[in-house]
Amino acid sequence: MDKPAARFAPGRRKGLSKVNYNRYGYYFVAPFIIVFLVFQLYPIIFTFRTSVSDAIGWNKINDSMVIGFENFKMYFDPGSPLFYDFWNSFGNTLLIWIANFVPQILMALVLASWFTDTRMRLKFRGGFKMLIFMPNIITAATIGVLFYSIFNYPIAPANSFLQQVGILHAPFEFFRSTTASRSIISFVQWWMWYGNTMIIMIAGIMGISPELYEAGLVDGCSSRQTFYRITLPLIKPILLFNLVTSMIGGLQMFDIPHLLTEGNPNKTTNTIARFIYQQAFTGSRNFNYASAASVILFIFIVMASLMLFWVMRERDPAVRDLRRAGK
Repeated sequence: MDKPAARFAPGRRKGLSKVNYNRYGYYFVAPFIIVFLVFQLYPIIFTFRTSVSDAIGWNKINDSMVIGFENFKMYFDPGSPLFYDFWNSFGNTLLIWIANFVPQILMALVLASWFTDTRMRLKFRGGFKMLIFMPNIITAATIGVLFYSIFNYPIAPANSFLQQVGILHAPFEFFRSTTASRSIISFVQWWMWYGNTMIIMIAGIMGISPELYEAGLVDGCSSRQTFYRITLPLIKPILLFNLVTSMIGGLQMFDIPHLLTEGNPNKTTNTIARFIYQQAFTGSRNFNYASAASVILFIFIVMASLMLFWVMRERDPAVRDLRRAGK
């Protein structure tokens, strides 16, 4: 005869079956999976398929023939009409991204170290963080219109101020100057994203064990020594994350150059994303050339990301031990 404890498990009522909640997890992730399949995976596959086809014009976008890698040859043949425009746009994109990312990461590191340094006792930290991060939540269209109004010609705040202080004697056409146009776009990109980078850096620094900072304080380390000997080595994965994500976003830069200069003057601010846009949605609708350029950009991003992971891998055993101790 079974014991009552064996027949009736604790916490179970007679006549009720055990409810399996495992399937509810699939319900929660289903929206993401559906959106990813429809709006990301399928477009990627379609782009790869179009890049090896003769899809020129709306009529052939769904009725194209596979022609091999002829579209890719256009971007590696110096005699091709697309060769110069493509690589010039690629160079413009890299130049503008580097010009805004270097000061962006440096400023983010400085601000993050200030806001997390308990010795400085900065007041109104939350307000400063909010003000610094605010440009990142403003739409690119709004920022584009704002800076276009500031640097417009001939009457605009920038020209009026520079003439009043005696730097300029006549209105200057900023968007007709290659240097000025690239500098303005780089500044806007920096201004939009350094707050976001700073928040990520702060999160990484806050994840470091306070015991390490206490040990450094006991040993008499200054704020600078603490930053270079403890903080910087331990946030190397965060630096890598910012570098990779910034590179991916920078190489896809489109909205600010398009809104401010439309690639001018003389295509010196035309980015690779804008080049793809021009091929696909202006003129003859060269969807095949645009897709081939997109695939080249995709391959470059993957290779550059893998290279960054390899270059920034942890080689120092002492740092690895320090990171383990901080967990």
